Amino acid sequence: MFASRAGEAFVEQLKQWDIDHIYGLPGDSINELMDDLRKEQDTIKFIQVRHEEVGALAASAYAKLTGKLGVCLSIAGPGAIHLMNGLYDAKSDGAPVLALVGQISSNQIGTDAFQEVNLERMFDDVAVFNQRIETEEQLPDLLNQAIKTAYDRKGVAVLVIPDDIIARKQKNRLDLTSPVIPKSSLLPDEIDLHEALTLIENAEKPIVLAGKGALQAREELDDFIRNISAPTVISLPGKGVIPDDHPNCLGNLGQIGTKPAYQAMHEADLLLLVGTSFPYREFLPDNIKTIQMDVDTKSIGKRYPVDIGLVGDAKKTLSWLNHNLVWKENRSFLEKYQEAMKDWREELSDIVNQESDRLIAPQVVSDLTKIVDDDAILSVDVGNVTVWMARYFPITNQHFIISSWLATMGCGLPGAIAAKIAKPEKQVIAVCGDGGFSMVMHDFVTAVKYNLPIVVVVLNNSEISMIKYEQQEMGHLEYETDLEGINFAEFAKACGGLGFRVQTRAELESAFQQAINLNKPVIIDAVIENQAPLPGKIAYQQAIKYSEYLVKNFFENGKLDLSPIKKGLKRLK
Repeated sequence: MFASRAGEAFVEQLKQWDIDHIYGLPGDSINELMDDLRKEQDTIKFIQVRHEEVGALAASAYAKLTGKLGVCLSIAGPGAIHLMNGLYDAKSDGAPVLALVGQISSNQIGTDAFQEVNLERMFDDVAVFNQRIETEEQLPDLLNQAIKTAYDRKGVAVLVIPDDIIARKQKNRLDLTSPVIPKSSLLPDEIDLHEALTLIENAEKPIVLAGKGALQAREELDDFIRNISAPTVISLPGKGVIPDDHPNCLGNLGQIGTKPAYQAMHEADLLLLVGTSFPYREFLPDNIKTIQMDVDTKSIGKRYPVDIGLVGDAKKTLSWLNHNLVWKENRSFLEKYQEAMKDWREELSDIVNQESDRLIAPQVVSDLTKIVDDDAILSVDVGNVTVWMARYFPITNQHFIISSWLATMGCGLPGAIAAKIAKPEKQVIAVCGDGGFSMVMHDFVTAVKYNLPIVVVVLNNSEISMIKYEQQEMGHLEYETDLEGINFAEFAKACGGLGFRVQTRAELESAFQQAINLNKPVIIDAVIENQAPLPGKIAYQQAIKYSEYLVKNFFENGKLDLSPIKKGLKRLK
């Protein structure tokens, strides 16, 4: 009977699942598998990152962007521990990811050997599938189960593989599983659909809050919100589900949101949650009829009380409703907030066009819109940069990647690396704060090594601005939020890439034009003025706490800056 090396069969199986690249770092407890990957490097490319966290974040971003399985790899012990942040990002945002984790030799497990960690226990919370390979015979079936579970439950599958097992001979045998994922799309119960239809047709002021679950139903959502004349708010991970310049779009909600979105949400008489389990309850209205559409039963009513739950595929559900709805003639509610959005956009335009000696973040983002392709991929980091991009970059057909629920700083660069590997023909731009970028900046050299022409825009104000603002908002004096300045343009050059350090709009425009034409990895280090991104709607409690901060700051430092209060007064109304 023919017997092959277990690692060779394992790699062949990865190819059957259409896996064409893996992010990771080699090492002693994964080197047997690395040798099998080396032999197949023409079909499965190994992307060597400088830190396993970047590998896991890249795998997560790849899965979010494509819907396909992202794969990362690490050694046992420290390498496996480094994976955790990226894997939790995948768990939080529902991205299918496979982590292949080396382990010490199977005959040493339990002996407190060098770099031994109880990996099954460590990965237990983050994973929807978590198994250690005990024998070479288990390997094929457990790999199939891991991948199927990651796809089905939209989460992280972990296979812990003692390296000696990979080197063993594996005899041909009758497989128990196969690399097949059947697809299905569900339509909600017809009674629920008719009850929802009645609520929609009786509503005078319906509002839609759409999330990433509607991204595959853009046309149907567009027809639906036009049919029922509904102002539409977008969750951050759902950004792009309708264009930001859509006549029904009110932008985002919450700390990153717009004033019209907040006001319309609290005036509406019917809330429709489409493909989102929006977590920020304080920004949603009280005592309002609510319909939630989601493919996941567990998400219905999970974070907000609903009257009707429509469990099913958003595309099919919206199609059914569109087919059965009566066109709403009364459009006064929508028209009121279309006017409010005109005022909001004028306010943003005034901020962008203000005269200033130094760059401000809204100007950087606004100028970025002039050079970004309509189908570009934007990988956005976490912090104030998230607010600036959500407000000042009007999405048309671009794809927006972010760590939305875990909100981990440092996701911007790994997301851009993954995007360029997934879609090499697309323009890829990472937009980061200096705090987030400095957490993973070492892997800019990965983009250089693999000749990935990405543009990284760093909003550099030498501080962790969002944390500083949060401290002030709580009435505290800011503490340890300043960062030592870094010249990221010089760093880019040291890595073998290109860098531009800009401090004026004229320099910024020139740098952007050069960056997109050079076809190389580039960092644009935009030195910006410190500025707090005020919420679209300021609560009275926020204003009171911020006033406490101003008083403390005056008595501690003798400084009294009332400009944020003046800017925010009209948002209290």
